[in-house]
Amino acid sequence: MVRRATATLVVVALAVLAGCLGGGGAGAATTVESTATETAATTSQSGSPATAAAAGDVTVEVVEVVDGDTIKVVMPDGARETVRLLGVDTPEVHAENTPDEFEGVPETAAGRTCLRAAGEDASAYAKSRLADRTVELRYDGKAGERGYYGRLLAYVVVDGAEFNYDLITEGHARLYESSFEERERYERAERDARERGVGLWSCATEGAAAGGADATTDDGLSLSVVADAPGNDNDNLNEEYVTLRNDGDAAIDLSGWTVSDAAGATYTFAGGTELDPGASLTLHTGSGTDTDEDVYWGRGGAVWNNGGDTVTVRDATGDEVLAYTYE
Repeated sequence: MVRRATATLVVVALAVLAGCLGGGGAGAATTVESTATETAATTSQSGSPATAAAAGDVTVEVVEVVDGDTIKVVMPDGARETVRLLGVDTPEVHAENTPDEFEGVPETAAGRTCLRAAGEDASAYAKSRLADRTVELRYDGKAGERGYYGRLLAYVVVDGAEFNYDLITEGHARLYESSFEERERYERAERDARERGVGLWSCATEGAAAGGADATTDDGLSLSVVADAPGNDNDNLNEEYVTLRNDGDAAIDLSGWTVSDAAGATYTFAGGTELDPGASLTLHTGSGTDTDEDVYWGRGGAVWNNGGDTVTVRDATGDEVLAYTYE
């Protein structure tokens, strides 16, 4: 406390001296007082005092998508930073979820399972939009530049779109209870997503009873589909996808299994594809490099009709395992 008071007195003394030497007088002292007041009033997303936001946008390279609301980037000077997306909170994928943080989601095992699946969807969505991309970080005057854990707080702008806002509108995230300039707009977007029951908000309705999935089996294999990608589906093929999740006790060998639509378009899982207990696998319509969590159909156009379609999963012998019809 003594050290902080001493530093403050030194700053004020220097400001007064500068005013006397430069003719600023009372105006220089007022500037110091205004800056101190703004800093004290500014609160970060984590609720702690934050630094003043940097002017303008910063162009960075995304090197890792940690989950739906956290990324790692390389700054223009080569420094690596962790960025917490401002104003949004996606369900956890690396920790247990707390349903009561998401309005209307029941505090039950089904509610938590549903949120975990929604978190996986949010992470897949973030990877499809941000992984290995050049994006802009846009800071916020109210929130400040950094949060409690030293992470950057920013809106992430990709292809001219504010990705944080897209997370809210698509139902992949809830509004984070904090102070930031875009809050009112985000509140309206969240309310609209809840009313439509999209994304994680399906957990607050019929989705919670089915573990957050559109269809599920007695053995714990579930299916969910995102048919309507942001914008033109044909321009966002990897944001149109089907996710399989295994909430059973045993691994599922998906080798030779197929996923097809009502028109007969069919994807076949490669040999050695296995879905471990608690794991999920997302089939994106577009192209990419297959991983343990994401596989790519390689189609040149959209598959899943926004107005309604049927998703059918069959095992290697051709027997139907899951089917889901949406409208």
